[in-house]
Amino acid sequence: MNVDKNILNEKAELLKILGHPIRLCIVSGLIEYGKNNVSYIQKCLDLPQSTLSQHLAKLRMAHIIEYERKGTEIYYSIKNEEVINLIRALFNKNVNKQET
Repeated sequence: MNVDKNILNEKAELLKILGHPIRLCIVSGLIEYGKNNVSYIQKCLDLPQSTLSQHLAKLRMAHIIEYERKGTEIYYSIKNEEVINLIRALFNKNVNKQET
């Protein structure tokens, strides 16, 4: 079996980031419902803002999500198409990224 170790490491890191239930919930929610602001995500997950911010930061650093500032609010969306395909396969459903 001839597999590029760099690719294996990259995919393993992606799975590690998505492996936390809160981050998995954030990502699947953004895929299913499209771009959303922090307040909405926080309300849906019932988490303290500091906890949510830590998870969003990890997802941003992994280039899974991106954000857009509108006034005083920040809106998050999925940046990585590979993650969308992975979530579809994981939950065995046809989740389409909604246009904003």
